[in-house]
Formats: sequence, C-alpha cells, structure tokens
Amino acid sequence: MTTLPPPSTDLSADEARRLTLRAQGFLGAPDRRAGVRGVLRHLGAVQLDTISVLARSHELIPYARLGAVGRKTVENAYWQDTHAFEYWSHAACILPIEEWPHFAFRRRAYRNRPHWNHHLPDGTYDQVVKQLRTEGPLTATDLGGAKRTSEWWDWSGTKVAVERALMYGEVVCVERRGWKRVYDLAERAVPAALLHDELDDTECLRRLVRLAGQSLGVGTRADIADYHRLKGEQVDAVIADSGLVPVTVEGWGRPAWADPAALETPPRGRHRTTLLSPFDSLIWERARTERIFGFTHRLEAYVPRQKRVHGYFAMPVLAGGRLVGRVDPAREGRTLVAKQVTLDGPKAAPAVAQALVEAAGWVDCTDVRVERVDAPDLREPLTNELARLLA
Repeated sequence: MTTLPPPSTDLSADEARRLTLRAQGFLGAPDRRAGVRGVLRHLGAVQLDTISVLARSHELIPYARLGAVGRKTVENAYWQDTHAFEYWSHAACILPIEEWPHFAFRRRAYRNRPHWNHHLPDGTYDQVVKQLRTEGPLTATDLGGAKRTSEWWDWSGTKVAVERALMYGEVVCVERRGWKRVYDLAERAVPAALLHDELDDTECLRRLVRLAGQSLGVGTRADIADYHRLKGEQVDAVIADSGLVPVTVEGWGRPAWADPAALETPPRGRHRTTLLSPFDSLIWERARTERIFGFTHRLEAYVPRQKRVHGYFAMPVLAGGRLVGRVDPAREGRTLVAKQVTLDGPKAAPAVAQALVEAAGWVDCTDVRVERVDAPDLREPLTNELARLLA
C-alpha cells in the first residue's frame, strides 16, 4: 500500500457537503450551454435502470440539474454523434465516449474471466459478430431473440454472446430503443482515436480515481472506489498519484481526498430544489448519503409491498442543499400523484410542493394530487402550497 502524505486541509462537515453539491451540479448556476452532455461529462457516469415512474433514471439525472429539458433532447444528447457509450461502471451506466480507453482494465478482466453464469454455445459468439458486421446495428431480438423462455434470466445463446461481446469491448450499445440495447461493432461506433486498449491498468485506475474525486468533490476511500465500482486496493495503488489531495472532514472519522480545484474557491450560488432519482450519483451510496446529509435512503422497489416504509420509488427531495423529504410518485393521465409524502417538518412543505409542481410540468401533467402524508398535521401546509403554485 502506498504511503500517503498527511492531510493538508481541514474541512467542516458543512464545507464537505457544499463541495459535494457543487461537484454534483446542484450548487451554482447550471451550465445550460453544455446541456445534457455537459452534465454527463461533469458526473462521469449516469446510471441506467429499468424502472420508469415519472421517467427513467437517466432522464431524471439531467432534469434534476438543468430543469425541464426535453426528454427527446436528453436521449439525443446521449446517443447522437457517438458522444457516449454504455458500459459497466457504478452499475450499467452511460459514460462519456472519451473515457472508452480508461475502461480497458475492465474489458481485459472480463476477457480473462474463467467462469460465467450463462453457457455460451460453440460458434454463437462468432456468428453474432458476423451478423452485426453485415447487418448492424441490431437489438438482441433482431439477432435471433433475447430469451429461450419467458423467465428473465433464461437468456438465449445469442443474448449471451452479444452481452459477452459487450463486456469484451468488441461490441458497443449505441442506443436504447424501447429500453432494448442496440448493439454495433465497436470498430464502427467508437472514434478511431479512442478505439484502443493501450493503457495499462494503472493508467486506467489513476484516471478513474481522479474522475471520481472530481465528481464527488470530496470522498473517502470507499466513496471513491464505489463511484466506478473499483476495489479498495485498486484505489490504494493509485490515489497518491491521482492528483487528489488528502483532507480531513469533521465527523467523518476516516481519511478523505478532495479535488484540489474544488478547494480553490468556496462553493457559492443558488441551490437547486428538485426531486432526485434514487439512482442519482449524489445519493446512490447509502453510507455516504447518511454521512453527508444525515438522511437514510433506501430504494424499496424490490422490497415486498407490506415491508415498504416510504414507497416503491421514493424520490428524495433536495432543497437548500439539504434532503428535506421524500415523494413516492405515480401518474394518472395528466395528474402527478404523490402516493406517499414524507416531510422533514413544516418548513419543508414549500420546497416539496415546488419540486412536485416543477416535475409535473416536465412530464406534461397539469395537476398534482397528494394521497398520503406520513405526518397528518403537515398535509394541510403541503396541499395549501400546492394549490397556490397551481393556481
């Protein structure tokens, strides 16, 4: 393990929180000229997920930072003109295309992987690559079918082959069409100057650690590792040469590192008020969210209904640089339904109402209906504020 220099900066918990908000694009004026592509490059990774309530998570991420950007605009920004690619980072993520070389370490690891969960029939891999070469881009259905049976895990040989090729880097997902991946050969989809695996593992890891630090503003070893799902020892091996600087943060009780550029100027500006996707990189790591915001967040979509506390897709509400409540949303026609609302006291009602009304307008809803408020005495302040904003 590399010997690290002593911490050079002491940060208060509040300073660390504000550094995080600015690094994640929630403090200060948003760069609207750079738009969705600017958000992607700023964050380094935008997580994908199948759940769609208000919208899919990769749409909610730029919305939370830029406001009511058109949903078609979001998709075009990601996929047109080869500005991004999909790969395994924090999870399945949209990544800036210029980072393709820095995931060579992961592609090599997949190629050297001795065991897989799915059997790959002989000859299927080569057949899929040949078909993409002559007919692509194609979905798994176009290639011959994604599943052998209706069970979601029972992939066809074609699906196993094309997903393996995606992991190896021979194939790229060039867009999502009806949520299906559209595959093409990397040699066609990735710009020639980027289409290489020349960087060794150390160079790749150093770059991703630095990017994680920049996107977080300040983070612990675990925070930085989690951003692109690196191993702790991989972070240890390169962090001293990553360009990040050691800091201590009040109350964290463990070493931390910060982006030196973030430390040069104090974080100032207007705070964003918005609903957050549970898969937003501001809050996707539970321990970090608790440490920075004192807010316990858990996605309950996969929890049995009777055991849910805050709802199927409870979206935290960010306001004034704090997490002030949760909303479990749904849509009925042109009404945004807040099936369950949790407020952090009466002062949170105006912010939650504002976030609901703005989100409703974004998804073309003209009304907001509240079904349940966890604290009944806060229902009236919330509904009064909603009525005022919708009048």
